[in-house]
Amino acid sequence: MGAQQHWRKVKQAAAALPPLPPLLQYLRLRAGPQRLGIPIEVVRELLEYQPLTTLPNMPPPLCGMLNLRGSAVPVVDLAQCLGLPAAVPQRRSCIIILHLADCLPSPEIGILVDEVYAVLELAHSEIEAPPQLGGLLPEHCIAGLLREPQGFTVLLDARRLLSPDELARLALPLAAPVQADLLLQEDGHD
Repeated sequence: MGAQQHWRKVKQAAAALPPLPPLLQYLRLRAGPQRLGIPIEVVRELLEYQPLTTLPNMPPPLCGMLNLRGSAVPVVDLAQCLGLPAAVPQRRSCIIILHLADCLPSPEIGILVDEVYAVLELAHSEIEAPPQLGGLLPEHCIAGLLREPQGFTVLLDARRLLSPDELARLALPLAAPVQADLLLQEDGHD
């Protein structure tokens, strides 16, 4: 009878403990020199790099369109989204297909990255808040930082980084001169 009471107390004690928070999973990757992480729940699939169909007057960071089993999927250069030089596809480059149903008119978007490493499992306590630097850093796109011996891995908020508003903001510097040229042509000033 003593053993049953012991196990009953162990069960009651275990039930009284707050549940452990689930681990967060991030796909670790590289864009340019940056080590980054994207939440695994938005990753649909990984593809080897393949040539993309470019579109006329395509603004950066858009790289082109990918034919994914009969569906046209836009692909953006993650490095350019982060203010880095454009990626040059190499042997380890790949396209990550993300499913962001609540953010885009098209629920899927591809991101071109230089390399994919592995899936990280992180406790909430391992993630540091991004630094508060005012307008110097696009804080809204950063979910947090993972401190490592070789520096930080930047954990991205894919839904914010690839939102239609953010992509439009990134394309704006290129779109402004094109619109000015169109206005000049309409006025007859070539």
